[in-house]
Amino acid sequence: MATVFTWAITNLDRETADGFVFTAHYTVSAADDAYSSGVYGSIGFERPENLVPFAGLTEEIVIGWVQEAIGGDEKVAEIKGILQKQLDEQRTPTKASGMPWPS
Repeated sequence: MATVFTWAITNLDRETADGFVFTAHYTVSAADDAYSSGVYGSIGFERPENLVPFAGLTEEIVIGWVQEAIGGDEKVAEIKGILQKQLDEQRTPTKASGMPWPS
């Protein structure tokens, strides 16, 4: 029942003149054999000294930028922890709603 975490880039906002990517939109999903959870975010970037040509970008490159921009390994671990807690809550709920009598 290992949890698999998947990062994906859903869209990029760029300047048309030179391809500078100023915002990345991303998702992080967590899934095990029975449950799943996820988050969506957007992060802005400062213009670097050396631009990577837009056509030369890969999802892996941009995911690296996103992870660095949100706070590096510490923040990545925090996001994974939050998603894992959501999966754990789905598996073994600690909260419920409803009435003790028939409606």
